[in-house]
Amino acid sequence: MLKIYNTLGNYKEEFVPIDSSNIRIYACGPTVYNYAHIGNARMAVANDLLVRLLRTIYPKVTYVSNITDIDDKIIETSAKKNIPFKDLTRKFEKIYNEDMLSLGVLPPDIQPRATDHINEMIELTKKLIKNNHAYIKEDHVLFHVPSFKKYGCLSKRNREEQILGSRVEIAPFKKDPADFVLWKPSSNNVPGWQSPWGFGRPGWHLECSAMSEKTLGLPFDIHSGGMDLTFPHHENEIAQSCGAYNKTNDPKSFAKYWFHNGFVIVEGEKMSKSIGNIKLVHDLINNFSGEVLRLTLLSSHYRQPLNWTVDSINQSKNMLTRLYRELKDLDDIDINNSDYKVPDNIMAALCDDLNTPKALAELNLLANKISSSSASEKIIIKGEILAIGKLIGILQDNPKKWLGYGHSEGLDNDTIEGLIKNRNEARRNKNFTLADSIRDELKSKGIEIEDTKNGTIWRSEI
Repeated sequence: MLKIYNTLGNYKEEFVPIDSSNIRIYACGPTVYNYAHIGNARMAVANDLLVRLLRTIYPKVTYVSNITDIDDKIIETSAKKNIPFKDLTRKFEKIYNEDMLSLGVLPPDIQPRATDHINEMIELTKKLIKNNHAYIKEDHVLFHVPSFKKYGCLSKRNREEQILGSRVEIAPFKKDPADFVLWKPSSNNVPGWQSPWGFGRPGWHLECSAMSEKTLGLPFDIHSGGMDLTFPHHENEIAQSCGAYNKTNDPKSFAKYWFHNGFVIVEGEKMSKSIGNIKLVHDLINNFSGEVLRLTLLSSHYRQPLNWTVDSINQSKNMLTRLYRELKDLDDIDINNSDYKVPDNIMAALCDDLNTPKALAELNLLANKISSSSASEKIIIKGEILAIGKLIGILQDNPKKWLGYGHSEGLDNDTIEGLIKNRNEARRNKNFTLADSIRDELKSKGIEIEDTKNGTIWRSEI
């Protein structure tokens, strides 16, 4: 039984799909005008794990995660850099997808772009005007928040909190301070599209309502995103999508479950430009394995704040090193991966609202059993570890390659092999001082050597 914490109601509940033959999920994707930071990556990784888990339980999962390729920040950045906005967004869309792939995030089944769904947004706005949930004022179309009595059902914000948290300047033409923009005018030098209300562009909130309905239909099972999107973005999506179909008393007529991940802080502080501590995935993958970064993101429960520290990265690195060492030692055991499944205790942990700390602890306990296990037991354990790794998105590399055996970024292989040969000769001649100095020289260049019964092997330090 899968249980997930539903923000709509704020409690953990059993996941009961709308249609068990096709689970439908929509995640709010990136606004593509800059590099993604580690907080953006946490959303992508958490959703990737959720989708992987659902695919082990149900025959089909349709996962949609959008690209926001038109909004004011994109327009500002495009003007500042003197780059056409489509060139800017295509560039960073490609970089985002490549960076997420390096973290083991599988591509969504559908990745709609906002600019490809302008007609759907216009039609949705027409419905809201017709149903008296929206009005036209000074070439703007605005959603009238008091018309939707369930407004605040997701975030649990009261009237005062809604106004303070709306993040939008209170324009004098608004009927109510909480009203938000569905469509706004564009000047001639700003991207826009023709509409019944003039040349303009959509409001940000409208985009996801239109794209989720087009790609998944209504209602769908799970809507997800970062916790910071709960209000106003997701609150506004509910109001728009329910208001368009006069389902004003049933927020679940849009999405049944709401899945939100917590914030990422860096060394105990909020990420901010002023502090200069924003961690970009594009930079991090130059210094750390994607699996190390992924495991670090999964090391804390997805709903809890994650403190991104050097220590947390090193802990993940050490855990993976240990697991890969265990798999390397089992290298001579051939198995058919399809014969093995994730152990029940780890499935139980993940089905309990994606309890990754518990699942990872159980994985470590399983690895601890290897040294005292019989040959037949080791076959089973190896199969289970690989099945767990496939589900969680780790241990996907060749153990020898990951551990650096036979590969160096600095010295060429012939130089390393020559130094090892000289060391072995020194050892045979009982010149241990020379042998130790050669080992130290190799170590200083990032090469570790191991003396085995089959000879000396070497690897690059991870």
